[in-house]
Amino acid sequence: MAFDFKKEYRDLYQPKTKPAIVDVPSMRFIAVEGSGDPNEENGAYSNAVGALYAVAYTLKMSYKTDHVIPGFYEYVVPPLEGFWWQPGIAGVDYANKSTFHWVSAIRVPEFVDDAQFAWAIEAATAKKKLDLSHVHLIELNEGTCVQCMHIGPYDNEPATIDLMHEFAASQGYELDFSDDRRHHEIYLSDPNKAKPEKLKTVVRHPIRKA
Repeated sequence: MAFDFKKEYRDLYQPKTKPAIVDVPSMRFIAVEGSGDPNEENGAYSNAVGALYAVAYTLKMSYKTDHVIPGFYEYVVPPLEGFWWQPGIAGVDYANKSTFHWVSAIRVPEFVDDAQFAWAIEAATAKKKLDLSHVHLIELNEGTCVQCMHIGPYDNEPATIDLMHEFAASQGYELDFSDDRRHHEIYLSDPNKAKPEKLKTVVRHPIRKA
């Protein structure tokens, strides 16, 4: 059976609808950085997501090619994730989406190193006829965070975030946003298929002891 990160790491991908403190380990991602409204049709964000999935599925299906990745095991492609910020704002301002800066990312297994990533970029470029030069392999270590499962439209996240911040403060923590620690969302639902009120999104914010 294929390894499923969502099932194996439920504390990271299946939190409850009540806030909780979590220590997030270091993870490896393929990622694209950009800016602008994520809802723009054929915009930078939608193009970034398309590029990520092209590389992600090239890696996942590598075992059906002549390319052998040492340590490879079959796995389910993890969900799309996003790290978001706006200059001069701690957190996010949903009313001004055009000012968003983001890193769109998909987690990859530990056997994806620089060499395997380079192979995937070359293979996906040849097959999909896409410019994938803006896709990068990165390592992220979020550390201590407060997180919660948000159910509903993305624009309704502020209510969930308020609960997260109140809970963190009650536990003796304060927010710790920085250039390396951002507002983080993990998308467990496909917005093209699920109704807005049914969308499931993990929302995560960096914190530190007050």
